[in-house]
Amino acid sequence: MDEASPSSDPRPAKAPAPLSPPHPVLAAALAFGLFVTLGALTQLLNPAFGVWFTEVFLFLGLAWIMLRRSGYRPAAYVGLTPFLGPAALFGFLLGVANFFAVVVPVQFLAQRVAPAWLRELFDASRLFEGQTPVELALLLGGVSVAAPLCEEIFFRGLFQRALTPPAPASPWRALIITSVVFSAFHLDPVGFLARAELGLLFGWLFLRTGSLWPGIAAHAANNIVSSVLFLVATHSGLAKDATTDDVTDWRAVLGLALVGWTALLGLRAASRHFPSVWGRGTLTDDEAVRATKPVPLFAVQLLPWVTVATLSLVALGLLDGRGVSLSVYDVQHPVEPLGKDADPALQAERKALRQLRDAARRGEVPMEAYEEERLRQSEAHGPGKGKPRG
Repeated sequence: MDEASPSSDPRPAKAPAPLSPPHPVLAAALAFGLFVTLGALTQLLNPAFGVWFTEVFLFLGLAWIMLRRSGYRPAAYVGLTPFLGPAALFGFLLGVANFFAVVVPVQFLAQRVAPAWLRELFDASRLFEGQTPVELALLLGGVSVAAPLCEEIFFRGLFQRALTPPAPASPWRALIITSVVFSAFHLDPVGFLARAELGLLFGWLFLRTGSLWPGIAAHAANNIVSSVLFLVATHSGLAKDATTDDVTDWRAVLGLALVGWTALLGLRAASRHFPSVWGRGTLTDDEAVRATKPVPLFAVQLLPWVTVATLSLVALGLLDGRGVSLSVYDVQHPVEPLGKDADPALQAERKALRQLRDAARRGEVPMEAYEEERLRQSEAHGPGKGKPRG
């Protein structure tokens, strides 16, 4: 008798083994550890490079590898596919309106409550100081493109989804936890509440639409608007003579909030007439995003990310070796940050130091000239050596 063909085998086909989502606590612990070590180091060497390095290789890379290890197709699992144009546009407009309606007044109150030294310590605007035009463009691109995409993939696509229990259980606990963790990662107590609210918005959009694109667009809108407003204020001279206590006038904040809430109500009304802005409305089932190919070995998955990250660090050293050396020297010889109301003579001295650093970086003066002046100011005004804040 001939052997039975596979199609005539009476035994039932073996069902695929159930998949386990990535462990959210492990993912957060790994991301935070890498963020405060490798991410912080690269941002100290070169802020513009460091922002892109952190977003691409830490948040995106870690999420991608963990999802592949768990047997999922990463883009489908996190909600990147398919692309939903109307939902993304709605998310962008919602992000702009939310910035004025909620973020501005919440941050205004936080600035009023926080002491001046804490506001200065966590002043994000310092990130843009001393940047070349190319670096400034890279920074804006990192804040406007890389951060929304990569952080949403990690925090909403991986962390929040892994925490969210199957229906009919409520997803709100996972949403709130993710928002708190998202804000805590920024290590900014002054902006904690504002970023937690943003996390709630981005996570709610993810749950409501079943897609990551509305949250990415809202995240990008928030970052773009805040960056543009800061640059306009800086280059127009509006912030030139402001002290740490001269936070935006409350009447301006109230006016912006009213405009924002009017826009939010308008978007809510528009969503009733254009239901396509809500996408498919549910997250894709885990089985539907199962990988169709065998999971590669961990070393095979890790190798491309490590290789490209290493090459990017080598490229930084080749393209900006003097800048990297100066950054290392600055870390070794710190100077106390100046408050905006510091003594004018001290501010002029610090400005001259920055100009000398720029000249040394361009190769116009010897590195030793900057190092000697930096050492002198560090010994005179380093941490714990006086009160240069003014």
